[in-house]
Amino acid sequence: MGGRSFLVDPVFGRRVGWVYRRHGLPGLSPHQLPELSVVLVTHNHYDHLERDAVRNLAPEIPVVVPAGLGRRVERWSLRPVVELEWWQTIEIDGLHITLVPARHWSRRRIFDTNRSLWGGFVVEGGDQRVYFAGDTAWFDGFSEIGRRFPGLLAAVLPIGGYSPAWFMENHHLNAAQAGQAFTLTGARYLVPMHWGAFQLTDEPLAEPIRRLEKWWRRQGPRDGREMILQAVGETVVLETGEAAR
Repeated sequence: MGGRSFLVDPVFGRRVGWVYRRHGLPGLSPHQLPELSVVLVTHNHYDHLERDAVRNLAPEIPVVVPAGLGRRVERWSLRPVVELEWWQTIEIDGLHITLVPARHWSRRRIFDTNRSLWGGFVVEGGDQRVYFAGDTAWFDGFSEIGRRFPGLLAAVLPIGGYSPAWFMENHHLNAAQAGQAFTLTGARYLVPMHWGAFQLTDEPLAEPIRRLEKWWRRQGPRDGREMILQAVGETVVLETGEAAR
């Protein structure tokens, strides 16, 4: 965005939490990454923050994390780390980065539950702004994010990790909720994420995207907004006027 590249929630390993194996390979390996201006971390869960991924990046690349997570990342690598509270904004290399609320939680060890914050990010560069939700359940913040950041080019929203609903609905969106959240943000493009890589919950690995496609056919917006479905490793170029693959 604006001629700058940023990396969000880097995880390149074959397993997370020593238990959950990765299905397939990452879309890019670390040595294939472009020159990065900043790394963004939404929260401290193992499937969003990998120690080796942070350690192996160039030491001059700053990391932006939610409040309370900075000390841990600093211990892993001697690099600049910035902590943000919800709605705080920082400018790094021409990118304006805002930590926005999410309905989720944090834990890295047994006794550190919710000792660090969690959230999503809105990144603004040039004349574009993108919302990356991280992990979130349904909450009333989607409309507020859209209000504070009108004209969002894309909303990158999680769609997996929802079964069983009686337990997971307080932690993750299901596909239909992600579609509804997208409409509330006012973004032009919906980019689904958080599915197909790790079998963390009970639903089949490909079920979230099938449910989202079904929702889009039946209830998706009919005002020209689009959903972008990517293969792993596929690049999509989003422009203000049109999407070009």
